[in-house]
Amino acid sequence: MLITIFILPAIFLLFSQYADAASCITYDSSTNVITVTCGSVSLTDIDNQLKDASILVKQQQSNGIWLLNAGIVVANQATLYINSTDTAWLKINAHGDTGNGIDVHGRLKIDSVKITSWDLQTNDYAKTDVQGKIPRPYIFVDKDATGTTDITNSELAYLGYEGDYRSPGLRYNGGSGSLVKGNHIHHLQTGFYSDGVGDMIIEGNLVHDNTVYGLDPHTGTHDMIIRNNIVYNNGEEGLICSLDCYKITIEGNEVYSNADAGIMFSRNMYNSVARNNYVHNEVKGIFVSASNNNEVYNNTVSNSGEGIYVKAEAANNKIYNNTITNATSNGILVNTGAFDNTFSSNTIVNAAKFGINLAPDSNNNVFENNKLINSKVAGQEG
Repeated sequence: MLITIFILPAIFLLFSQYADAASCITYDSSTNVITVTCGSVSLTDIDNQLKDASILVKQQQSNGIWLLNAGIVVANQATLYINSTDTAWLKINAHGDTGNGIDVHGRLKIDSVKITSWDLQTNDYAKTDVQGKIPRPYIFVDKDATGTTDITNSELAYLGYEGDYRSPGLRYNGGSGSLVKGNHIHHLQTGFYSDGVGDMIIEGNLVHDNTVYGLDPHTGTHDMIIRNNIVYNNGEEGLICSLDCYKITIEGNEVYSNADAGIMFSRNMYNSVARNNYVHNEVKGIFVSASNNNEVYNNTVSNSGEGIYVKAEAANNKIYNNTITNATSNGILVNTGAFDNTFSSNTIVNAAKFGINLAPDSNNNVFENNKLINSKVAGQEG
């Protein structure tokens, strides 16, 4: 009897755990979406539960290459792990109207893997059109996410499209406190986009050849550190924070050869800092537009059209201790109603047009102890 007493609870526990696993990974064929509600799930767990190669299949067992033919929803309180324990490369089939995204309402942990779109017809990455409107897979963290989405030591490529709010490629509307570190992010619609999140760190990533922006924290993003990234050859700004961003620290980055500005403070970005960055070969090196109470210091800007450009009623910014060399237009350009900004102890060398160009429509800007070498101030002769 004692044996029976102990064995029956054990059998019941095993049955309960199996029943839980069976119920917390489901697939809806009408939407082509896998939903995960478990506390902790891997791709292997999903495969073992669904057992359907038309949905998820491991193409190469030894190399950990998976093909996913569906979207995934990580539900509230659930956690999906995509990491090197069972995965080297996750290919997400880009077909249908929605691109097979990963939508996160719980937690997502990506580490030491490659995640890309895949086009079964061309047996290659899914390519988008010039407008970026062909649907491709994406990663989207919803504002109701109950935990962080941490992406580390991984490659994200050929994701995202110009569709709805979820689809830029890598977008955080939630997941405050997340970490994006040590990744290779390229050929997305936008390399990184956020809306209203805080306390994130974006560090040590290589970000290039994205259709629009490289790194684009946006609307109300705050308390974010963006440091030691290399950002280049993106379709608009390399690194921009726009629309009510605050307490953003941009430091130690190398930013170059983007289509517009290297680093941009845009539309009421405030109480933020850009320091110790190396910006070169840009149309505008560092651009402060309609933003207030920021500091830009100890940056090196070279071989750019405008070295540092302050405009559009930007006010009360402090621009100091920057080195600007070989500007193909102006070292420092101030115009369009910018006022009450302070420019001090900047060194400007070999500006093609003017070292400092202060337009008549700017007011009450202060210039102190700036050093001009082979450069001149607007209005001076010779």
